Amino acid sequence: MYSIENNKLKISVKKTGAELCKISSVKNHTDFMWHANPDVWGSFAPNLFPVIGNLKNGGYILDNKTYTLPKHGFIRNNEAVQLLEQTPESLTFGLSYNEYLLKIYPFKFEFSICYVLKGNSIDVIHTVKNLDTKTMYFSLGGHPAFKCPVYKNENYSDYFLEFEHKETSKTHLINTENGLISPTTKHIFNNSNILNLKHELFNDDALIFKNLVSRKVALKSRNKGTILSLEYNDFPYLGIWAKPNGDYVCIEPWLGIADNENTNQNIKTKEGILTLDAGKTFKASYTIEIDESQLK
Repeated sequence: MYSIENNKLKISVKKTGAELCKISSVKNHTDFMWHANPDVWGSFAPNLFPVIGNLKNGGYILDNKTYTLPKHGFIRNNEAVQLLEQTPESLTFGLSYNEYLLKIYPFKFEFSICYVLKGNSIDVIHTVKNLDTKTMYFSLGGHPAFKCPVYKNENYSDYFLEFEHKETSKTHLINTENGLISPTTKHIFNNSNILNLKHELFNDDALIFKNLVSRKVALKSRNKGTILSLEYNDFPYLGIWAKPNGDYVCIEPWLGIADNENTNQNIKTKEGILTLDAGKTFKASYTIEIDESQLK
């Protein structure tokens, strides 16, 4: 585990999967990230690449050949991820193609993720380089889990998410038997920007939004005010998720989405898939900001 801090925040990142596992106040030592209780959900903030969510039948088709990939790809829990650079303000981790990965993902690539600590915020910067001679197909995203409630003597239902704009977006329901996106939708917002948190909200898995107007969402406590916010300008999809018995909420910015039930599994036409030409570089970032009021 690697840590950096300034006069406001301390963050820690696991080498395995380059997973952000701690954000805490330097002054009052409040922790803001879920503690990854393995009896509930044993992760902190997995990094998702080169796919988001489940693939139909666990795989995809490229040029008439079928490949198998695990849910959310192969960065999370990957012990081959390496620390590339550490400075007083940043931690950069990376993973490049190898013989094993080429068998399940036939592209020569370099993936890196950099955590930059700036005052009371953390920029999470993803960089993908196509080292191949052909076009590369991929998705990427974040999965950070924040404590909820943060403080003792609070309840989960004391918390809510506030989006920067009023929304009318529906959630796209997941088939819980196979983890794929069904054609069914459900109204969540009715010209509102508030999502009240309650455990039963996630009885049918994640809330998945494809067309939010907002590009920033805040986690708020009715007792303690704004806890933190996440800004995701580079990410068109957003997932909100927790285990129904988990005292946390994941705010997940995605470039991509799980397979639809009716997909033909062709990765070139997969919803949300990105393309990167040979020799090119792609970057996308989101920012977590801990509210100053929580750091005193």
